[in-house]
Amino acid sequence: MKKSKKKLGQIVLDAGLITEQQLEQALNEQDGKPIAKTMVELGMVSEAQIASALAKEMGIPYVDLANYKLNHHASTAIPQDLAQRYEVIPIDFEDDALVVAMFDPSNVFAIDDLRILTGYEIRPVISTESDILNAISLAYQADQQLEEVVDTVDSEIDIESLDDAAEDVTEVADKNSPVVKIIDSLLVESVRQNANDIHVEPQENEVRIRYRIDGVLHDVTNSPKKIQGGLISRLKIMSGLDIAERRVPQDGRFGLKIDGKAVDFRVATLPTVYGEKVVIRLLEKESINIGLPELGMSKYSLDSFSKSFTKPYGAILVTGPTGCGKTTTLYAALTQLNSIEKNLITVEDPVEYKVDGVNQVQINMRAGLTFAAGLRSILRNDPDIVMIGEIRDKETAKIAIESALTGHLVLSTLHTNDSPSTLTRLIEMDVEPFLIASAVDVIVAQRLARKLCKYCKQEFKPSKESLLKAGFETDKLAGKTFYRAVGCKKCSNTGYKGRVGIFEIMRINEEIQKLTVGRATGQEIKRAAIKAGMKTLKQDGFEKVMDGVTSLEEIVRVTVL
Repeated sequence: MKKSKKKLGQIVLDAGLITEQQLEQALNEQDGKPIAKTMVELGMVSEAQIASALAKEMGIPYVDLANYKLNHHASTAIPQDLAQRYEVIPIDFEDDALVVAMFDPSNVFAIDDLRILTGYEIRPVISTESDILNAISLAYQADQQLEEVVDTVDSEIDIESLDDAAEDVTEVADKNSPVVKIIDSLLVESVRQNANDIHVEPQENEVRIRYRIDGVLHDVTNSPKKIQGGLISRLKIMSGLDIAERRVPQDGRFGLKIDGKAVDFRVATLPTVYGEKVVIRLLEKESINIGLPELGMSKYSLDSFSKSFTKPYGAILVTGPTGCGKTTTLYAALTQLNSIEKNLITVEDPVEYKVDGVNQVQINMRAGLTFAAGLRSILRNDPDIVMIGEIRDKETAKIAIESALTGHLVLSTLHTNDSPSTLTRLIEMDVEPFLIASAVDVIVAQRLARKLCKYCKQEFKPSKESLLKAGFETDKLAGKTFYRAVGCKKCSNTGYKGRVGIFEIMRINEEIQKLTVGRATGQEIKRAAIKAGMKTLKQDGFEKVMDGVTSLEEIVRVTVL
């Protein structure tokens, strides 16, 4: 940044934006106001033109905040009162510096205060005053609206009857209602923080709101108990749920476009002793475009998994606990298989992502459209590839396995701890072992581990005892580097940013087929799979630890040891 000895009016004049007569007029009519504001009010020049000329004169980049996606962790790195006092807004991180949008980068006092407060070097960029003020308002609106709700709502909104419910609908459907504003703010904020879920949890004296980010829950705020009814009613209205029914769980969904991204919100309510708990799962439609290589599979695992796609028939099963990314893996595979020559049909509950070229069927239990009924129907529609959202029962399992034996490629999920136990689980569902052995081609067990923040991860040397306790073979660790989580402002002081898949891919060979037919235990099948080259969840996780992707503690947390 170079300092300019020219006054702002002269800079605008030299840029050819105004004439000398206009400059003289602006100076005469200034009346104590900044010259820039006077020129804009007189219609001589726009704020953007002034900012652009100033940026060129000082050698500082000009940023159009109206079309710039702010990094929320950066934009709230300073208190709101300081941002308003200096009319500045942090917009991003760049290397080890905080990028701050200012209209007057020559304000060294503001830059020094920001450097001391944040601990970052400050890299100023120029923007218009109005854009900066709008950005400040947007960045801090959640806190402002929470205060507005607390001040405005005089009594708890309670739904005791249909008449009361009708009155509540009027209150929580008004877009200018404080309750509506705070729900909107929570939804926008959750997307900006890349949250997976939002938890609205009634407590005895308050309502706790938490985001699940990278698989771990974080407190967002605790709201007064008196706004509990309004918050939950608003979410129910948005999701198409019955706001008068509070005794049974309900499920719904709605969609919004936030920051240019289409996001689906899946809503589930659960009656508790203090009121209805609401969990909202966020599904970004862009995330379904992820390819298999981006999932985090090693080259060996990816090659092993991809081989199963070359067959025109067989079963590909993905297993793991809820929220471990099974659906994402299936859709990544489905996207790779999707072509004009093939008829792809899915049966899901719910249909989480809509994919062009794929015929997707939504389960409807009330209408009698179960997984088994849907699967029987789609097999009469000449499919080449079938995806079943989840194998939940004996009937679905049998139809899926038989379909894989009759010329269909079947993709599905189960809930088991690892790949070998999936075979024993299918046997427990009364599927004949010889059918399982013939039909199943590959089983993928997976978990999601948090990735270390690349800005603050710290190299360290773990003790031999901790490595042995975690299951590491310490004789193979010569020259290996370990990292641990520290925490910084870029990762909200968690030490982690983003997630990576941990995979265990078991291809069914002749030995495993024999063990399956003989009803062998999961441990016996596991030993045979490892002998054939399978990497366990633990081994794949440890490889990512030694690659510096995640931490030892994180792998111990998410894998089966």
